[in-house]
Amino acid sequence: MIVVTGLPDRAGLRTTFGTFATGITVVTVGGARPHGMTANSFTTVSLDPALVLVCVGHDAIMHEALAENGRFGVSILASGQEEIARHFADNRRPLGSSQFDFVPWVPGPDSGAPLIDGAVAHYECELWRGYDGGDHTIFVGRLLSVRRCNEEDVLIYLRGRFRQLEQMPRDLVG
Repeated sequence: MIVVTGLPDRAGLRTTFGTFATGITVVTVGGARPHGMTANSFTTVSLDPALVLVCVGHDAIMHEALAENGRFGVSILASGQEEIARHFADNRRPLGSSQFDFVPWVPGPDSGAPLIDGAVAHYECELWRGYDGGDHTIFVGRLLSVRRCNEEDVLIYLRGRFRQLEQMPRDLVG
């Protein structure tokens, strides 16, 4: 057992945070300057009103793009979409609409944001509020639409690696 008192340094904190498995999403905005970003800091907030949140670093291109656009999409990636997650996490990828040449997508009818084909689910949101979160902004979006696209397992991130859930027998799933 590892025992740490106080807060570890930045690298140690990242490692410790990484012990909590998260799903992987691609957050997108459309419009004149479309942009996408891989994010694992996404969660539901409320059922009434229907709200979700995503945390975006202040220095990320998505920070300004989301604040300016006001509408955004979230694609929950399927277990076989690790390459897409890596693409939108790569700071060397092209910017603007050409970053989407790599992946199949459709424009969101409610947000105009690119939605990734093959994703497990799509959410389209309107920016509801933004909150200071240290070196990130916590963007809360009000849901405009939700689509469940398939029954595949989701891609997860745990201990610094993309992982896939083992398939459970369908008769054990409620």
